[in-house]
Amino acid sequence: MTPAFSSWADFFRMGGYAFYVWLSVFFTLLAFTALIVHTRVQRTLLLKQIRQREARERRVSAARQKKTAAKAGGSL
Repeated sequence: MTPAFSSWADFFRMGGYAFYVWLSVFFTLLAFTALIVHTRVQRTLLLKQIRQREARERRVSAARQKKTAAKAGGSL
């Protein structure tokens, strides 16, 4: 089996198509990086929304319990 390129310089020149090959590699890596960043930002926002919703539900539940306790204490 023989290597496709005889030297590193030949590898980086890509048989005369280096501009197109490396440009496509760059844009592919750029797209993957953007996808990773977007996913992490969305995950952070989603977890923040979940925490806010749970906190609201706890506040509403506590207010209902307090209201129920006040009604029960007032009727005695």
